[in-house]
Amino acid sequence: MGLPIICLVGRPNVGKSTLFNRLSHSRQALVSDFEGLTRDRQYAEVLLDNDTQTFATIIDTGGLTNKNNLVDSSIQGQVLNALEESDIIYFIVSSRDGVIGLDLEIVSRLRKLKKNIILVCNKAEGLNPALAAEFFELGLGEPMLISAEHGQGIADLIDTTLPLLPKVTIDEIVEVEGITVAVLGRPNVGKSTLINRILGQERVLVMDFPGTTHDSIYIPFEHEGQKYTFIDTAGIRRKRSTHEKVEIFSIIKAIDALERAHVVILVLDAQVGVIEQDATLLGMIIDKGKALLIVINKWDGLDDYQKQEVKRKLEIKLSFINYASVHYISALHAFGVGKLFTPINQSYQNAGEQHSTSVLNKILEKANQDHQPPPVKGRRLKIKYVNQTDVFPPTFTFHGNHLQNVPNAYERYLKNFFINALQLTNTPIKIKYKSSDNPFRDRKNILNARQIGKKRRLMKFVKKR
Repeated sequence: MGLPIICLVGRPNVGKSTLFNRLSHSRQALVSDFEGLTRDRQYAEVLLDNDTQTFATIIDTGGLTNKNNLVDSSIQGQVLNALEESDIIYFIVSSRDGVIGLDLEIVSRLRKLKKNIILVCNKAEGLNPALAAEFFELGLGEPMLISAEHGQGIADLIDTTLPLLPKVTIDEIVEVEGITVAVLGRPNVGKSTLINRILGQERVLVMDFPGTTHDSIYIPFEHEGQKYTFIDTAGIRRKRSTHEKVEIFSIIKAIDALERAHVVILVLDAQVGVIEQDATLLGMIIDKGKALLIVINKWDGLDDYQKQEVKRKLEIKLSFINYASVHYISALHAFGVGKLFTPINQSYQNAGEQHSTSVLNKILEKANQDHQPPPVKGRRLKIKYVNQTDVFPPTFTFHGNHLQNVPNAYERYLKNFFINALQLTNTPIKIKYKSSDNPFRDRKNILNARQIGKKRRLMKFVKKR
């Protein structure tokens, strides 16, 4: 049995994401005065009560409306899916707005689910009981007054929730482990569609216009016994095209997802090709040293000539990142999606593998035989040995003399040589240098009486000239 699930439901801008962040002790969900910010459902495992070690999964959902447009209809579908899997529902209303018609409509839908519903009256700073009076007409019993933003009333809400939770022992709780895969790309290249195809369900909201995804959505998943966590991120645009504060926060969270990932899937649009912003994203991924797969989406929309042209241009524009494999897919029609698991697993294994010092030094010996280190400032570099000092990415430290100014060309040669020799795929390597210290540095040479006399005679001779 998994953890009990608590679903946070309500109309837009009543504080669902603020309460989600308060319960999860995080800033996982984006919060702003911007109505309708949350669109996908966001999950977090939380410790509700430390004394009884009671854990639960909470779900943040988008705001329910009575509008009949594409976005709101899709958000409603996401909310209904969350309600189906929940054990307890927090129906969140705003004490500042009072009871409005939309609250009554939502209550009538929730009653049909026949689940435990707790009426949560948010934005009730000071917890004045008079604020709760009009909410009794919703027919859900006594409202729980809270202020999610200031943390007021949260303890009472948890105390009311605990008796309603299905019993789960601590032994049944399993830590989420596995390969963390971040899906990055520009807006509207098909990132969410790709994740939905991988999962086999409409887990994240998909629309045919840019900017649908705001949050970075963390989704646990298991495939053939291997656990994964896929991260669907907001599309990253050029800085000068980013105006709204919400979008800036979304990009910050996408970059944070990049930091956390073991493997990155960069999604490109086959019909557009590689543009300046794609190159910028590639630069970010390279700087972080992440294992990388490049996925060319919407491949089915091209004819044979266009496909050849795209491949030719990719070879030119992606030549600086030759360690990453390129995969051609159609996320919409699931073409080529199932083949991504093998390179993902291989990339994770390569990026986290430890190599013995003896093997590395044999490779170094061959590298030196094929191409000796060049002289720098009249001194030839001397690399004595190498060892691995870190993983994700594999980090090799080279020890020797005069290694402070290794030429970039020779460093690229070493990287490529080691990648080929170790048969690493889709993962870069990082190189560090450590030069031997001069044992006589900062040691003053003390002259004896004979040497002092010789020095004085020499100085007299020089002055006479």
